[in-house]
Amino acid sequence: MENVYVARQPIFDKNKNIYAYELLFRDGTANYVPDIDGDVATTALLTNTFFTIGMDTLAGGKKSFINFTQKLLEKKVPLLLPSATTVIEILEDVKPDPVLIDACTQMVAEGYSIALDDFVYLPELEPLIAMASIIKFDFRLTPEKGIEAYLEKISKADCCLLAEKVETHDEFEAALKMGFELFQGYFFCKPEILRGQEIQGSQLNLMMIMARINSDTFSCDELETLIARDMGISYKLFKYLNSAFFARASKVASVKQALVYLGEKEIRRFVSLIAMSRLAEGKPNELVRAACIRGKLCELLGTEARERTSPSEMFTLGMFSLIDAVLDQPMDKILGELPLSGPIKRALVDAKGRLAGYIELVRSYEAGRWDRVAPLSRALKIDDQALPALYFHACRWSDSAAKAC
Repeated sequence: MENVYVARQPIFDKNKNIYAYELLFRDGTANYVPDIDGDVATTALLTNTFFTIGMDTLAGGKKSFINFTQKLLEKKVPLLLPSATTVIEILEDVKPDPVLIDACTQMVAEGYSIALDDFVYLPELEPLIAMASIIKFDFRLTPEKGIEAYLEKISKADCCLLAEKVETHDEFEAALKMGFELFQGYFFCKPEILRGQEIQGSQLNLMMIMARINSDTFSCDELETLIARDMGISYKLFKYLNSAFFARASKVASVKQALVYLGEKEIRRFVSLIAMSRLAEGKPNELVRAACIRGKLCELLGTEARERTSPSEMFTLGMFSLIDAVLDQPMDKILGELPLSGPIKRALVDAKGRLAGYIELVRSYEAGRWDRVAPLSRALKIDDQALPALYFHACRWSDSAAKAC
């Protein structure tokens, strides 16, 4: 049985805090959620292989928005999932016939929340509108005037409005003014470039630390000295190592002990995460988390590819791929001031060179652009069936490390 591709897309509240994640997935052959026709094996694929095992890893304790087809809803498959953390997304092509309405009524009665996806008002949707906790509007699909007209139609509905495919900060502000409370899209990964704004010295120092510690020429002794001199880094490192994630019997109390226990490579990664979190003060926490996932996933992809790559270089590639959004500066301006390798700069500034395919694969996977994943994997000579496990690993590493920061 082929693996299930799965990625998560953040959903934010008005303050750009994480409210939930939409889980985007497909199986190895279909383009969408596989239909369930009563076959127990296919049901097990959805529930055991994906939801039960991977849900906590992917959603990090937040709610999960999950798309369900008409057949899945009529067979009441969502009832297999926990009601407290599952939001049932009803796709736009679902027909609200009596069987479906009865199934949804039962789900709501049992504590499930329902979201209507890609909403376009039709009178026959009134029974579902009455049940829905959330109504999603696609900002790419529906023009602003069209959305305003639909909002008039549902003005009496007791539901929360979610703006989907919000790709720019201007769109976020527009949706906010229209009364939307939840926001989904990659606007948070885009820089808000302000004329006259410069990179501060403290920011440059933090980026220099990130670049230096992930250099293959940076020694273990230099790493130990850097950590020992910075009380903030030391404190967060010990907090991380003594957390429940590691379930240690005895506490780590020295930098040397930390290096022995966690390993030089992982210590370098963790210090990078701390530096990134300092750089991103005032930005959504998800931005740092996304950068860390990209860094770890790039590193893991490098181990899978036939072409020899440096783990440190790959990690740096992923981490710095969002540095423009962190600093609200153009990528070429930022990287021009840093001692990063030529291949990293070429991949992130020009989308060219031997590393460009890796970061494009990571971006495609995280956004659920599944039609791009297989060809990009083939070009890099990576088995695309390994990607779900690598993505899970990167998410778990990022979420656990981010808690210490």
